[in-house]
Amino acid sequence: MKPTRRAALRLATAAVALPALWSLASAQAYPSRPVRIIVPVPPGGALDILARLTGQWLSDHLGQPFVIENRPGGGTNIGVEAVVRSPADGYTLLLVPGSVTANATLYQHLTFDFIRDIVPIAMISSLPLVMIVNTSNPAKTVPEFIAWAKANPGKVSMASGGTGSTSHIGGELLKLMTGIDMLHVPYRGGAPAITDLMGGTVQVYFSPLPEAISNIKAGKIRALAITTAKRSQALPDVPTIGESVPGFEASTWQGIGAPKGTPAEIVTLLNKEINAALADSTIKARLDELGSVPSPMSPADFEKYIVDETEKWAKVIRQANIPLQ
Repeated sequence: MKPTRRAALRLATAAVALPALWSLASAQAYPSRPVRIIVPVPPGGALDILARLTGQWLSDHLGQPFVIENRPGGGTNIGVEAVVRSPADGYTLLLVPGSVTANATLYQHLTFDFIRDIVPIAMISSLPLVMIVNTSNPAKTVPEFIAWAKANPGKVSMASGGTGSTSHIGGELLKLMTGIDMLHVPYRGGAPAITDLMGGTVQVYFSPLPEAISNIKAGKIRALAITTAKRSQALPDVPTIGESVPGFEASTWQGIGAPKGTPAEIVTLLNKEINAALADSTIKARLDELGSVPSPMSPADFEKYIVDETEKWAKVIRQANIPLQ
């Protein structure tokens, strides 16, 4: 017997609805097993701490372990690639470092395109850099430092946490905007850079705030300015560079991403939970201790932010003739 027209329509409607119902059921069951958060840096630093804070919140509120897996190396590219190559099922996430926006230009032979291959889920926080000098440096303000640097061409060394790091390209941006000359001296991380700054081997370092704040408060180094558009609550008396160099802004930031193709329902769920964490007083207090600023965003806003930052730092890298890797 042939089905009636009405029965045929019901069958067709059910066939169309099945994938959506299956997707919804999968999202409602998520997570049903442990989730990995790959952190593309070694344990112990600010990125690792933020990943563990986020992972613990998600574990507590979603009922499954969110396990931190550190995959350092390649300027964070090794960890990013591991996530790009993982199944897009919501069970492998990436602690997204701000370095991805510079790496897109800096590294010529990447096997992935971050904007194409990773779906942004939620931004966690932004982290200011702080422009620091040795306490014996005659400059006590950014204008005084600029004047001093111009009076000593070829004699000012600028430390960084590595070629292409935010501490490097932030300094290059200041060079471009002010015309000062500084010799770049890359280090393997911030600790040795600060040690040599205190010893007088280098003259200035644009340090992630958590790395420098204890030495600043102890009077071992001098903070000239914060690199973000607004002053930091952690150092409220320290001005921004933008107060004397209008338009200057540089920061590092962190977020959560996943392989492209991760179900939209899972992205929405994780975004909602992470934004709830950023509104929690305990989490906010911990971020404040790190000098981080909670930065809740929708996935679409986070994606736009990454695209804009990638374009901004591409221009700086090219104009400053930073060697490509």
